[in-house]
Amino acid sequence: MVSTSSSPPPDRDRVKQQALDLGFHKVGIAAVEPPPTDAARQLQTWCDRGYGAEMDWMANPKRQDIRQVMPEARSLICVALNYYTPTPHSDRPDRAKISRYGWGRDYHRVMHKKLKALATWLQAQGDGIQARYYADTGPIQDKVWAQRAGIGWIAKNSNVITREYGSWVFLGEVLTNLTLESDRPHTQHCGSCTRCIDACPTGAIVEPFVVDANRCIAYHTIENRSPDLPDNIKPHLEGWVAGCDICQDVCPWNQRFATETDVSEFRPYPENLAPTFAELAELSDTEWDRRFRASALRRIKPQMWRRNARANLENVRE
Repeated sequence: MVSTSSSPPPDRDRVKQQALDLGFHKVGIAAVEPPPTDAARQLQTWCDRGYGAEMDWMANPKRQDIRQVMPEARSLICVALNYYTPTPHSDRPDRAKISRYGWGRDYHRVMHKKLKALATWLQAQGDGIQARYYADTGPIQDKVWAQRAGIGWIAKNSNVITREYGSWVFLGEVLTNLTLESDRPHTQHCGSCTRCIDACPTGAIVEPFVVDANRCIAYHTIENRSPDLPDNIKPHLEGWVAGCDICQDVCPWNQRFATETDVSEFRPYPENLAPTFAELAELSDTEWDRRFRASALRRIKPQMWRRNARANLENVRE
């Protein structure tokens, strides 16, 4: 028995309604059993091919078996939060492009606050109920579980697409030892479309559903700590200094269904919309600290901002 209290533990519908009441835009339930063995094999193949570049954490064995993260887990409560804001990226040649995910407040802080509230509520529903939450912060294949929980489907660009919001969503999950009725896994709806593959300037989507981080602009501008960007990446930056939205901007689902978020924390900070390459190329450590407080963009260190901006300036001058 999970609970020894007089009242029964919450069922699926009650849990989902609580998540919606807390402000999540989508919620679904997935059972831990049976484990997604196909996804584990695909991840291992991806790692074996070196597609993870320097992201060694992607090879963590726990990522292939959720029971290693929480042995008691019986269900995952998967959630999605729409972050889309409709301001277009600047097309001025002297202006830098920053991915929409980083325009406002750090999504980890926003998601964690809501996830903590959901986990706390869940634990209060009965003695012995356990709950552990993550939002891109643990060794979990969040996209795989989101698809299994009916949130959306994994697209050819490896993002999760929802019918209601496109792929402009942050994902999170609460692991619990409660056995909850599962939702139906989402079906795939990319069809024969290859717009994301065709639009990628570096050919990072090496085959449908497979992204090679070694060729990905987002990886190199956010994760690559090297003093210089690779020669096969620099000429194709197209203005990006922090992430890249190209494969999402061209997606028909996003063009048709993107909806402005109602989460005020995701409204863009003015400085993040269209800074100049010149200012970022000379960004001081002190200015970086001031500018990117409470921002997911803080992951990009000052020297990386300068590197990314200067690489784009070289392209503009050529």
